Amino acid sequence: MAEQTFIMIKPDGVQRGLVGEIISRFEKKGFYLKGLKFLNVERAFAEKHYADLSAKPFFGGLVEYIVSGPVVAMIWEGKNVVLTGRKIIGATNPAQSEPGTIRGDFAVEIGRNVIHGSDSVDSANKEIALWFPEGPANWQSSQHKWIYE
Repeated sequence: MAEQTFIMIKPDGVQRGLVGEIISRFEKKGFYLKGLKFLNVERAFAEKHYADLSAKPFFGGLVEYIVSGPVVAMIWEGKNVVLTGRKIIGATNPAQSEPGTIRGDFAVEIGRNVIHGSDSVDSANKEIALWFPEGPANWQSSQHKWIYE
Protein backbone atom coordinates (compact mmCIF):
# COMPACT_ATOMS: atom_id res chain seq x y z
CA MET A 1 0.00 0.00 0.00
CA ALA A 2 1.22 3.50 -0.78
CA GLU A 3 1.74 6.02 2.00
CA GLN A 4 -1.40 7.59 3.41
CA THR A 5 -2.12 10.64 5.53
CA PHE A 6 -5.04 12.01 7.53
CA ILE A 7 -6.29 15.51 6.74
CA MET A 8 -9.11 17.29 8.57
CA ILE A 9 -10.68 20.52 7.37
CA LYS A 10 -11.58 22.26 10.62
CA PRO A 11 -14.86 24.07 11.34
CA ASP A 12 -13.47 27.41 10.14
CA GLY A 13 -12.53 25.90 6.77
CA VAL A 14 -15.97 24.33 6.41
CA GLN A 15 -17.84 27.48 7.47
CA ARG A 16 -15.79 29.61 5.05
CA GLY A 17 -16.53 27.36 2.08
CA LEU A 18 -12.94 26.18 1.56
CA VAL A 19 -13.63 22.44 1.28
CA GLY A 20 -13.56 22.30 -2.52
CA GLU A 21 -10.44 24.48 -2.75
CA ILE A 22 -8.57 22.31 -0.26
CA ILE A 23 -9.57 19.04 -1.91
CA SER A 24 -8.61 20.51 -5.28
CA ARG A 25 -5.08 21.32 -4.10
CA PHE A 26 -4.45 17.72 -3.03
CA GLU A 27 -6.01 16.30 -6.19
CA LYS A 28 -4.05 18.65 -8.46
CA LYS A 29 -0.83 17.57 -6.76
CA GLY A 30 -1.58 13.99 -7.77
CA PHE A 31 -2.77 12.48 -4.49
CA TYR A 32 -5.77 10.16 -4.29
CA LEU A 33 -8.73 10.67 -2.01
CA LYS A 34 -9.25 7.32 -0.28
CA GLY A 35 -11.76 8.34 2.40
CA LEU A 36 -14.03 11.28 3.18
CA LYS A 37 -16.47 12.02 5.99
CA PHE A 38 -18.44 15.19 6.71
CA LEU A 39 -19.41 15.08 10.37
CA ASN A 40 -19.93 16.79 13.68
CA VAL A 41 -17.34 15.60 16.19
CA GLU A 42 -18.44 14.56 19.67
CA ARG A 43 -16.41 15.87 22.61
CA ALA A 44 -15.10 12.46 23.74
CA PHE A 45 -13.92 11.71 20.21
CA ALA A 46 -12.19 15.11 19.91
CA GLU A 47 -10.44 14.50 23.24
CA LYS A 48 -9.26 11.12 21.98
CA HIS A 49 -8.00 12.62 18.70
CA TYR A 50 -6.03 15.32 20.55
CA ALA A 51 -5.01 13.12 23.53
CA ASP A 52 -1.30 13.80 22.88
CA LEU A 53 -2.00 17.50 23.56
CA SER A 54 -4.06 16.96 26.74
CA ALA A 55 -1.40 18.48 29.02
CA LYS A 56 -1.16 21.67 26.93
CA PRO A 57 -2.92 24.81 28.20
CA PHE A 58 -4.81 25.20 24.92
CA PHE A 59 -6.26 21.65 24.96
CA GLY A 60 -9.70 22.66 26.28
CA GLY A 61 -10.08 25.44 23.74
CA LEU A 62 -8.94 23.18 20.92
CA VAL A 63 -11.49 20.51 21.82
CA GLU A 64 -14.21 23.14 22.20
CA TYR A 65 -13.36 24.54 18.80
CA ILE A 66 -13.36 21.19 16.97
CA VAL A 67 -16.81 20.32 18.34
CA SER A 68 -18.19 23.79 17.43
CA GLY A 69 -19.12 22.85 13.87
CA PRO A 70 -18.77 20.22 11.18
CA VAL A 71 -15.41 19.00 9.92
CA VAL A 72 -14.31 17.11 6.83
CA ALA A 73 -12.08 14.12 7.61
CA MET A 74 -10.09 12.62 4.75
CA ILE A 75 -7.57 9.96 3.85
CA TRP A 76 -5.14 10.90 1.10
CA GLU A 77 -2.72 8.51 -0.56
CA GLY A 78 0.43 9.00 -2.62
CA LYS A 79 4.20 9.05 -2.66
CA ASN A 80 5.52 11.10 0.31
CA VAL A 81 1.98 12.32 1.00
CA VAL A 82 2.66 13.09 4.69
CA LEU A 83 5.67 15.33 4.04
CA THR A 84 4.27 16.88 0.89
CA GLY A 85 0.84 17.30 2.47
CA ARG A 86 2.41 19.27 5.32
CA LYS A 87 4.09 21.54 2.74
CA ILE A 88 0.76 22.09 0.97
CA ILE A 89 -0.85 22.93 4.33
CA GLY A 90 1.89 25.29 5.57
CA ALA A 91 3.25 26.07 9.02
CA THR A 92 0.96 25.69 12.04
CA ASN A 93 1.23 29.41 12.67
CA PRO A 94 -0.34 31.09 9.62
CA ALA A 95 1.97 34.11 10.08
CA GLN A 96 4.88 31.74 9.33
CA SER A 97 3.14 30.00 6.42
CA GLU A 98 4.33 30.79 2.92
CA PRO A 99 1.93 32.30 0.38
CA GLY A 100 0.58 29.50 -1.79
CA THR A 101 0.05 27.16 1.17
CA ILE A 102 -3.43 26.59 2.54
CA ARG A 103 -2.69 28.34 5.83
CA GLY A 104 -0.61 31.02 4.10
CA ASP A 105 -3.53 31.84 1.81
CA PHE A 106 -6.53 31.33 4.10
CA ALA A 107 -5.59 31.68 7.78
CA VAL A 108 -4.60 34.44 10.18
CA GLU A 109 -4.78 32.93 13.69
CA ILE A 110 -3.21 29.67 14.97
CA GLY A 111 -6.53 28.80 16.62
CA ARG A 112 -8.32 29.19 13.28
CA ASN A 113 -5.76 27.70 10.92
CA VAL A 114 -8.32 25.93 8.70
CA ILE A 115 -6.78 22.46 8.51
CA HIS A 116 -5.08 19.62 10.37
CA GLY A 117 -2.62 17.23 8.74
CA SER A 118 -0.75 14.27 10.16
CA ASP A 119 2.83 15.17 11.09
CA SER A 120 4.31 11.70 10.55
CA VAL A 121 3.47 8.35 8.97
CA ASP A 122 2.96 6.91 12.46
CA SER A 123 0.51 9.70 13.39
CA ALA A 124 -1.27 9.27 10.05
CA ASN A 125 -1.76 5.55 10.66
CA LYS A 126 -3.15 6.20 14.17
CA GLU A 127 -5.46 8.99 12.99
CA ILE A 128 -6.73 6.98 10.02
CA ALA A 129 -7.45 4.01 12.31
CA LEU A 130 -9.36 6.31 14.70
CA TRP A 131 -11.39 8.22 12.11
CA PHE A 132 -11.80 5.45 9.52
CA PRO A 133 -12.01 2.10 11.35
CA GLU A 134 -13.54 0.66 8.16
CA GLY A 135 -10.32 1.53 6.31
CA PRO A 136 -9.74 3.42 3.07
CA ALA A 137 -11.64 2.92 -0.17
CA ASN A 138 -9.89 0.47 -2.47
CA TRP A 139 -9.49 2.10 -5.89
CA GLN A 140 -6.87 3.49 -8.25
CA SER A 141 -7.29 6.46 -10.54
CA SER A 142 -7.03 5.96 -14.28
CA GLN A 143 -4.56 8.89 -14.16
CA HIS A 144 -2.12 6.92 -11.99
CA LYS A 145 0.20 6.08 -14.89
CA TRP A 146 0.42 9.78 -15.80
CA ILE A 147 1.45 10.81 -12.29
CA TYR A 148 3.67 7.96 -11.05
CA GLU A 149 6.48 6.07 -12.75
